[in-house]
Amino acid sequence: MRRRMAALVAPVAALGLLLAACGGGSGGGSNGLQDAGTTGVKTADINEQPLDKLKDGGDFKWPIDSMPDNWNYNQVDGTVLDGANMDGAIMPYIFTQNADASVSVNKNYLTSAELVSQDPQVVEYKINPKAKWSNGRQFSWEDFAAQAKVLNGKDPAYQVSGTTGYEDIAKVEKGTDDLDVKVTFGKKFAEWKALFSPFYPKELNSDPNTFNKAWAQKALITAGPFKIKNVDNTAKTAVFERDPNWWGDKPKLDTVTFKVVDRPALADAFANGQIDFYNLNNDINAFKRAQSDPNAVVRQSTYPDYTHMTLNGASSSILADKDLRVAVLRGVDTVSIAKSILGQMQKDTTPLGNHWFLKGSKTYEDNSGPYKFDQNAAKAELDKLGWKQSGDLRAKDGKQLKLRLVIPTGTPISQQTGQILQSQLKAIGVGIDIVAVPTAEFFKNYVNVGNFDLTLFRWISNSFPIGGSKGIYYYDPKNVNQNYGHIGSDKVNQLIDAAAQELDDTKRAADLNAADKEIWALGHQLPIFQSTGAFAVRKTLGNFGSPGYANTPYDFVKIGFVK
Repeated sequence: MRRRMAALVAPVAALGLLLAACGGGSGGGSNGLQDAGTTGVKTADINEQPLDKLKDGGDFKWPIDSMPDNWNYNQVDGTVLDGANMDGAIMPYIFTQNADASVSVNKNYLTSAELVSQDPQVVEYKINPKAKWSNGRQFSWEDFAAQAKVLNGKDPAYQVSGTTGYEDIAKVEKGTDDLDVKVTFGKKFAEWKALFSPFYPKELNSDPNTFNKAWAQKALITAGPFKIKNVDNTAKTAVFERDPNWWGDKPKLDTVTFKVVDRPALADAFANGQIDFYNLNNDINAFKRAQSDPNAVVRQSTYPDYTHMTLNGASSSILADKDLRVAVLRGVDTVSIAKSILGQMQKDTTPLGNHWFLKGSKTYEDNSGPYKFDQNAAKAELDKLGWKQSGDLRAKDGKQLKLRLVIPTGTPISQQTGQILQSQLKAIGVGIDIVAVPTAEFFKNYVNVGNFDLTLFRWISNSFPIGGSKGIYYYDPKNVNQNYGHIGSDKVNQLIDAAAQELDDTKRAADLNAADKEIWALGHQLPIFQSTGAFAVRKTLGNFGSPGYANTPYDFVKIGFVK
């Protein structure tokens, strides 16, 4: 399962971030997986087709891990990848990401968006007069004002999953008319293009109860090329159909059907025609199965996806001690894990050494040096901390050093990685109990509320490292956002704040790398490996596959079946 996207980041439950797209072009599928972060990998691999080569109509069957716990992506239970992908068909994204991580104004919703002043920072948005919500109301500056007010974090009654950027807004004003929006920042926010995507109507943001609960079952107001036809939470399916009131280009598909499919059943569901693609999830067995399926092609790109281990540093946790967390990290051999999981699929199994940038990015630096795998150093630190070996495990004050590793059920790679971690940490005297919980409960009842010592999932990121990741590493006890481990420091906060206000790209990257060094020192989380970015896709699908960064949102108008 994955998390992390848009201005927020969407976690993906079950194993599975960030900048750089190498290579170029899109098109035919690969015969074998390539190395992420090398020139052999495409920016996108989507079987790009002109629209006149695609059929009109058809149902695109899209597998998901679980139905959204909330269809409001900005609410703490709603910030998951499946929900973000579904939002892309029915909700506005005022900026869209391209495969190479650049971004573009979405002309369906805005005629322009410009930085009209740097000091103070003022952004002016001009709304497309054709843009209307499904309740018939025209888009307005008031929609921007309502979203900015709710997401600034000042009212804790709104259970928001992130405040990045919005907390820096001083005011949102009407310009020359209702379609002219002027946003003035109290503090500079360099990644302002990350804001208002997804974009919601003012009705959703009218009061805390509506924001937190009204969209728990489905989105009540939409404004995309598709609209909701049916949501069946018992059958775990959602069907979207073309919206006849859509003012943009007509979608090629009639419908898109999202349905929950357990990870182990994906290949069979594809073979039986029940779904039209699936993420290979770094699984060699899934890759071999896809290669042997006559209806499938494996597509791969530099997909912004990495697997990590989050540690719980809350005051009530056994891992509240920073030095203990760092010692545990030093007992994990990420190279061995990467070789075990990815070794048959790609040559590059070097560990990730950065929390903001992925390998292949021009701003990537390996900052993990002092915290790399070293069993002897880990043992020495545990001894120093008073955790003495007592039989197989260490103990202190009569308490064993035993940790709960929470993973979702039905995720073979999570299970495999957990077992490797269990063996590695046992070697330094740390016990691991692997607790597999229902996928539908994994985030809501465990990760989001800190009900774990360790947990594994994937971060799916975007073109905005601060907009995408600040909520993970910034620590505010009153507003945890996506910092599920409750770990942070004033120094990290200050470095992130400096980066967020730095309009110079080079200086901003330097600030983030300085923050990354401090994040390593805190034992915040452990990046394990970067995804291969590989998907099994039906051969007849056009304009869909492994999208690179062009997944926020997917271009649902252009997806279709080849004639």
